[in-house]
Amino acid sequence: MFSILILILIYLPGFALFGYLIYLVIKALRKYIRSEPVRKERTETAKSLGEVLKARRVACNMTQEFVAEALGVSRQAVSKWESGRSDPSTTNLMALAKLYGLTPEELLKEVQ
Repeated sequence: MFSILILILIYLPGFALFGYLIYLVIKALRKYIRSEPVRKERTETAKSLGEVLKARRVACNMTQEFVAEALGVSRQAVSKWESGRSDPSTTNLMALAKLYGLTPEELLKEVQ
């Protein structure tokens, strides 16, 4: 009887920890399931980098030609960035942000 009591005391913390982990997993799964409408709304309203670049260019009243000349790239390159067929290099992204009067971080925060 005494040895069973000692075994229970030795293994009880392990069982308690396992039970708590199961509780946390179930809690996380419930939260994930409840957040489905929010996740769905975010994907519907998410903007791509190209959409953000185009919106910024239009807001600054600039043409693709002007942006291309300012960065030293072709107008087709700017068009590809805005359509999402390619992404600007890091250097060009930093130059675009500066041209639009933003920091690169501010520009990328608009992309979701």
